Amino acid sequence: MSNFLKKILPWVGAAASGNVPALVTMAASEIGRIVGREVSAEPSAIAEAVAGATPEQIVQLRQLDQDFRARMAEMGFKNAEELERIEASDRASARGREIAVRDRTPALLALLVILGFFGVLTFMLLRAVPDQARDALMVMLGALGAAFMSVVAYYFGSSAGSARKDVILGAKLNGGGAG
Repeated sequence: MSNFLKKILPWVGAAASGNVPALVTMAASEIGRIVGREVSAEPSAIAEAVAGATPEQIVQLRQLDQDFRARMAEMGFKNAEELERIEASDRASARGREIAVRDRTPALLALLVILGFFGVLTFMLLRAVPDQARDALMVMLGALGAAFMSVVAYYFGSSAGSARKDVILGAKLNGGGAG
């Protein structure tokens, strides 16, 4: 879904999928203003709001992306890829710290997130969920699902980065430049 967002709104998509909370919150707030409802500051919620936008709202969202580009330039970002590099650098820094101090906390938290995500999912599939608990369980499942995606991205990298690497490697193998 974040690839969809980055194709439609490159600047807002880069900010929304980055690991800079202020930018994610700004993107969610602005998109929420345009679509007429509150959008939580999570990449999946932002992408979902954009996917459900009307054609008129898409026009407004594209203008928002241009405005976002100008704001990011004022903040010193030259292009959307720079925001993605910040996220990758943040992840690399966390991995380096984990290796250097041999801290098992990230691995333990990742395991708890994975067990929690699949535990809640299994519970909901095997049991009749009372109506008064359904909303709370759906929120919990959504939060755990987003955290699960973060765990996968932390340990295995993002699919966007992998796709970009494949394109660059393919170009080099075919005798072309890196892009």
